[in-house]
Amino acid sequence: MGKDDSVLTKPTEASSANVSGRTSPSNDIEKQSSLEQGTSAPLQRRLQSRHLQMIAIGGTIGTGLFIGSGSALSKAGPAGALIGYSFVGTLVYSVMVALGEMATYLPVSGSFTVYASRFVDSSLGFAMGWIYWFSWAMTFALELVASGLIIQYWEQDLNIGIFIAVFWVFIIALNMLPVSFYGEVEFWFAFIKVVTVVGFIIFAICIDAGAGGRPYLGFHTWSNPGAFASYIVDGATGRFVGFWAVLIQAGFSYQGTELVGIAAGETANPRKTVPSAIRNTAFRIVLFFILTILMIGLLVPYDNESLLSDSTDATASPFVIAAQLAGVKALPGLINGVLLCVVLSAANSNVYSGSRILVGLASEGLAPKILGRTSQRGVPYVAVAFTAAFGLLGFLNESSSGAEVFDWLLNITGVAGFISWTCIGISHIAFMKALKAQGISRDSLPYKAMWQPWFSWYGVGFNVLIILTQGFTSFMPWNTSDFFIAYVSVMLFVVLFVGHKLVTRSKPVKSEEVDLVTGRTEVDELDALAEKEQEMEGPQRKTWLNRVSKFILG
Repeated sequence: MGKDDSVLTKPTEASSANVSGRTSPSNDIEKQSSLEQGTSAPLQRRLQSRHLQMIAIGGTIGTGLFIGSGSALSKAGPAGALIGYSFVGTLVYSVMVALGEMATYLPVSGSFTVYASRFVDSSLGFAMGWIYWFSWAMTFALELVASGLIIQYWEQDLNIGIFIAVFWVFIIALNMLPVSFYGEVEFWFAFIKVVTVVGFIIFAICIDAGAGGRPYLGFHTWSNPGAFASYIVDGATGRFVGFWAVLIQAGFSYQGTELVGIAAGETANPRKTVPSAIRNTAFRIVLFFILTILMIGLLVPYDNESLLSDSTDATASPFVIAAQLAGVKALPGLINGVLLCVVLSAANSNVYSGSRILVGLASEGLAPKILGRTSQRGVPYVAVAFTAAFGLLGFLNESSSGAEVFDWLLNITGVAGFISWTCIGISHIAFMKALKAQGISRDSLPYKAMWQPWFSWYGVGFNVLIILTQGFTSFMPWNTSDFFIAYVSVMLFVVLFVGHKLVTRSKPVKSEEVDLVTGRTEVDELDALAEKEQEMEGPQRKTWLNRVSKFILG
């Protein structure tokens, strides 16, 4: 993982000023890092390299992997699920390398919302930013509800409203603290997720190989009941439908990977730490998703009835189902505890990412300026409070009619991740055109994405295809209600884009006029000061925490 970047987070009293009255490099760094670079609010760069690495991992490992993967297995079978997750993994990687190239060149608050507005069209940034923010705000309410349901696994008589209130207060209080606290909490939450997933993979390999006197399993589930499952219809068509359904499921599971781009605006030395996080994306995709899906498919038949459960606790997790089939009884309670950590981590990230998107929108004039207001410690407290307020919608689940409304609101958020990925790809294509038009070589970038521009076009094309076809079940047969549930987010995005275009009369930004300067020189100066500070202090001693991080992250 390299050197720790804590020099930017804990300036000592001695380094704040010297006896001659002149400020030292440490003080200069603190002053410059207190202002988020670019057209942005005063956010502070207090996230260290290990924080960013774990945020990148924790953003993807969630209920989509621990629970949603079981649904994917039941729809497409072990081979279909494996192929589906692998294919969507390539789309995610195309988005990540594109985002990495832009985020290292211009690490600003709001990240890809600012890029869409600055490189393409302010209307695109407006529509993308608001629907992405709304998805995180609504998902925050969902995670609060899920936390109550998970705790009911141990005590059925407890009312989920109690835990919605308790965890709402806990999460909003945590996000009102400096960003370094968010980074530290996410580090440990992500650490728990990583240990759980790695432990399951080792456990699955042992069980499949016949450890402990158990019979050798191998690929027995691929022959009985089979490698591919049929979904909705029978035959070859049903197997293809199952595979396509997994693409959508996998997309939902991978959403959150883009949090690296948002966190880049508050990361010390983003030119060094962000590329490292991006390069490890492929490793994370293979290890934490594809290998996990493979192991689940080897241990759990796709026709297992428990996979069809609508529960959000450990009983619906394929991890638990695999352990139960292997005769291990102690795992369900442990997995349920991990799921609680997963949900709380997701809720924490929801408020963090939603608030930072609002800061980016405010900085670009696409949201009220008050949302960009920050405390002396760089916390956008207005944006945090506004985002967290939507978590109270979780209380709608206390009544049957309210729960129906809540489900409709959640469906609006379903495709927001795909829309954001598409906009990131479009922004990157525009970014590359602007570089060429202004005579800037991509070889001079701090991080150069591979296989461009074709890789970004590949991601944009397939993401658009998934967006347009993700509601295909509403046509089999036709169901008007299901159709609107599936495509209401797309409709909302179009309304936001067209509405902003009609009101502001905005025009697409010409490549020659794209602003590639604002935010760049400030970060160059910050990096130079950081390097000078490290030279003055000398090599830092690696702690056990650094060693553990490096072992996990590579």
